[in-house]
Amino acid sequence: MTNINQSEHIISSAPGRVRHALAQRFSLFADKAEDGEIERRIRDAVEMSGATPWILIFAIFVASVGLNVNSTAVIIGAMLISPLMGPLMGAGLGVAVYDFDLVKRALFNLGLATLISLIVSALYFSISPLQDAQSELLARTTPTVWDVIIALFGGLAGIIGVTRHEKSNVIPGVAIATALMPPVCTAGFGIATGQWNFVGGALYLYTINCVFIGLATVIGIRVLKLKQHGFADAKIERRVKLSLLLIALCTAVPSTYLTVKLVNDEVFKSNARKFVAQEFALKDTQVASSKINPTTRSIELGLIGLPLSQSTLQNIEGRLAVAQLDGAKIIVHQTSDNKVDVTALKSGLLSDLYLSGQEALRHKDEQIKNLQKELSARNAIFAKADDISAELRAQYSFVTSILIGDGIEILPNAVKKPFLQLSVKSTKPFSADDKVRIENWFKARTKADAVALNFILENPESTQTVNHKRESLRHSVHPTGKR
Repeated sequence: MTNINQSEHIISSAPGRVRHALAQRFSLFADKAEDGEIERRIRDAVEMSGATPWILIFAIFVASVGLNVNSTAVIIGAMLISPLMGPLMGAGLGVAVYDFDLVKRALFNLGLATLISLIVSALYFSISPLQDAQSELLARTTPTVWDVIIALFGGLAGIIGVTRHEKSNVIPGVAIATALMPPVCTAGFGIATGQWNFVGGALYLYTINCVFIGLATVIGIRVLKLKQHGFADAKIERRVKLSLLLIALCTAVPSTYLTVKLVNDEVFKSNARKFVAQEFALKDTQVASSKINPTTRSIELGLIGLPLSQSTLQNIEGRLAVAQLDGAKIIVHQTSDNKVDVTALKSGLLSDLYLSGQEALRHKDEQIKNLQKELSARNAIFAKADDISAELRAQYSFVTSILIGDGIEILPNAVKKPFLQLSVKSTKPFSADDKVRIENWFKARTKADAVALNFILENPESTQTVNHKRESLRHSVHPTGKR
């Protein structure tokens, strides 16, 4: 009987021992620092004066460069040296212990730090030659409820870490996880480039981090039961709790909406990819590119191979509802008469190769057309050479030979003007009126905008040119014939 009672006692006390062991294992008071030491640490980090603003400025420059060149390692380094966590925890401590002077001072310093960050980052991005928004920047423009969760639990880890006897690496880890600095730098990028949607999204993410890190600090201080500084009756305590709840809700609700939209978009993309892989796995037709837009609920495909008939496409569209793609539409670009719709081939290796080849061919075709046009214009002039020679000799029997060519006149200001040249050799000199008449006739005959004429007198007793008597007339003639 005694053994039975002892066994029952052991069984009945086992849950108690388990609870006691767990309480000791997870106790937050085992290695907790003194209350005064905890407050001193947090209060010392609140002030934004002396070396602290300089550290902030340098950290902002580092973070901005990291965002600008899309370097995650550089951004992490900037977050490690950022002093933005101090004012946030100071505000949370002030609310938790009812020290509203500390709350005001912490919020003032947080606002000052935010303003400095915006000015410095906007200054950097305004002078940076790199103006494209990289993925690290874009990631800070659409906050979701996941950012709320990260800020809350990161803040809880931070306040537990700062209240221990021994300093730990928790605070730097919290600074990295909650990423306070990148959003404010992204807002600076938006200000510098005039992209106000970036400013709004980034500042909202920054607000989420600030609110929920501060709220986590309040919760941690209350759990650790630090001594309250101000008088707090039931009415004041209820008002503080209600205010914190309203601030948290107003901050979290929009991110919840964005999260739901993000999840729906990802579900649509996933279903659309599965649908395309299943329905367009055809033997003679392949998908060269695909573009899925959840906002317009459209699936745009570039197909190569045998064209699909309209009835086949309608049958495929009829199965959209089965794939949970109600209201979606398929836009298909496919080959027709051996011509590919190049607007459809925007991504993928095959489409890149095709576009590159088409662009090269188009460039070659343009070059060939230009060369053919130039050659045709030149041949048209030279084809008239026999007629020009015959007409000129019919008017002036003493002409021995003519030379037709084209050239370029280089003016003093480096402007180049093309012209057509006519050289006439004769055994008799031409009169001034004859020269003008020949000039006008040659311009009209060749339809040239600018002509240059040379008249060369030959010795009638020899075929050699007399060099001491050469006249030349070179000038540009307006199409109207005016000189």
